[in-house]
Amino acid sequence: MLPGTPRPRRRGLRALLPLAALVLAGLLAPFAGVAQAAERAVAGGRLDWGIRSSFQSYVTGPIAQGSWTLSGGAATVGQSEFRFHSARGDYDQDSGALTASYSGGVRFVGHQQEDGAYELDLTISNPTVSVSGSSGTLYADMRSKARGSGEITESTQVPLAALDLTGVDLRGGTQIAVSGIPATLTAEGATAFAGYYQAGDALDPVSLTADTEDPEPAPSEPSPDASEESPEPTEQDGNADENAGEFVDAAVDWGVRRTFREYVTGEIAAGGWELADGAQDGGALFRFPAGQGTADPEAGTVDAEFTGAVTFTGTDLDLTIGGVTVSVADGTGTLVADVTAGDEETRADLPLVTFAAAPDQLAPRDGLILLQEVPAQLTEEGAATFGDLYQPGTEMDPITLAVALDADAQLPALPDLGSEPAAAAEPETAPSPDEESFQADETDGGAPNLAPFAIGAGLLLVLAALAFGVLRRNRRNRRARPQPPSPTTTDTPSEETDPA
Repeated sequence: MLPGTPRPRRRGLRALLPLAALVLAGLLAPFAGVAQAAERAVAGGRLDWGIRSSFQSYVTGPIAQGSWTLSGGAATVGQSEFRFHSARGDYDQDSGALTASYSGGVRFVGHQQEDGAYELDLTISNPTVSVSGSSGTLYADMRSKARGSGEITESTQVPLAALDLTGVDLRGGTQIAVSGIPATLTAEGATAFAGYYQAGDALDPVSLTADTEDPEPAPSEPSPDASEESPEPTEQDGNADENAGEFVDAAVDWGVRRTFREYVTGEIAAGGWELADGAQDGGALFRFPAGQGTADPEAGTVDAEFTGAVTFTGTDLDLTIGGVTVSVADGTGTLVADVTAGDEETRADLPLVTFAAAPDQLAPRDGLILLQEVPAQLTEEGAATFGDLYQPGTEMDPITLAVALDADAQLPALPDLGSEPAAAAEPETAPSPDEESFQADETDGGAPNLAPFAIGAGLLLVLAALAFGVLRRNRRNRRARPQPPSPTTTDTPSEETDPA
């Protein structure tokens, strides 16, 4: 090295620092989006709740002599629970905060009066669970008739029940499943419950699942001339979809009758049902899909035939319903089917139920004709089909008819009823006798994995030690090697003094 040339300093340390930074960056890269990934959308899930089993027994017992009916795709689970479906909402992985809104409803009626009205008339629908920390609230849409006055009150998302989630940790999961959450009636819930119970009274425990999905990537910016490439449809184009003619797709949903399904699976028939040819089980209903035919919204007519069949079997029971068709004309719809009972010859084209379908109900929206949960009455032929279990005119399960007039129209999805929520995992430490412990189903684990941080810290320590050794070795070598004289002075202190 020439005299006067600046001597490089700490080259070993400087060379290793970028390497250390790269190592650390690589280790932390998977965690760079943790804060953004904490917010997840709830897309699916079920809530099972009997509301209060003693209330169910009272309604159907000898005093009230009433009943309950389901709506909105709700179903029954076991002997005394109702299943609400298709959860939607938000979930925060970091805090465990959860908001999940479910679909479906149940109506209780009892104490029928001389005029046919009911003194007891209570509907609970569309429950929403909001959880923060170890507590939560169950909200629901309520319609109730006050005792005595008979005044009808309708309220949206009433805070109906307080939920105790002591011992539950919902953080860090992607699929939430909690069973047996204690619930107590709130003051608002007691009022909406028409005064049948008091605030603080115990309700049936709540079980729920909530499926979450990864956040969708941010949409890309449209090109400046995107609007020019996709001109708005003209009024003539929009009306073309509503003209009479063949439709694109259709489906009809019908549960036959809830009490019939319960009879099939109950102690008397001890049976069940099987689906064939594409029929689908929606829990409280059966879907006959792949409809083909024609529709004329202006004339108020629909003619559609569907695929699928359902066979009910049990003690002294073997009944198949298939070849379903639906026709609508002059304000009335009829569901027709091919029926086979046991070894008998199939009886084709039997009208089973009829339902109201006024022309204005067939007005399409976004290319979709939708008759949703329309009351249906049993025909004479239908009564014979069920072995005279029911009389002609009996109210059967409602009909939902969906007809897609164009390819962009979306048929309504089947209720997301799923399977029963998984049992809570056993805690590592036994709970006290007075406290039931719960655990969220943490598919991706609850606590963050700290192993990469530990490995990274260890590697950084090793790199630091190597750098320090290189620095010491270089310093010793420089001290041992003779130094050339400076061109200006011979007693200038060395620049290679030990750093502080």
